[in-house]
Amino acid sequence: MTAYGQSKDTMKEFDSNFAHTVYFWLENPDSEEDRTAFETSLKKFLDTSGYAKTKFIGQPPKASRDVVDGSFTYSLIVTFESAEAQQQYQDEAPHKLFIEESSGLWTKVIVYDSKSI
Repeated sequence: MTAYGQSKDTMKEFDSNFAHTVYFWLENPDSEEDRTAFETSLKKFLDTSGYAKTKFIGQPPKASRDVVDGSFTYSLIVTFESAEAQQQYQDEAPHKLFIEESSGLWTKVIVYDSKSI
């Protein structure tokens, strides 16, 4: 799959033009079944996205400082070459399918979008 000059193998390249950072709080964070369902759906979505460059999925480490918020269950960092590419990502079928499959698993989602300076 190729989009915006990226191949599936190079979609881990960080593009500093536009960063999309998402934090998810699962309703049942201790449920292995829910975690597996969420991770499977998220990875499938990212593997089929035609716009995502960086595809980082994380979990909070044990916080060692008071300023670290480790209350979320998963984080996602995706980068894009432009705000327009990020909007196309929002509208693409794999993204909509991920929301349909997984939205029942979370209780809260916070998104931080940033443009490069």
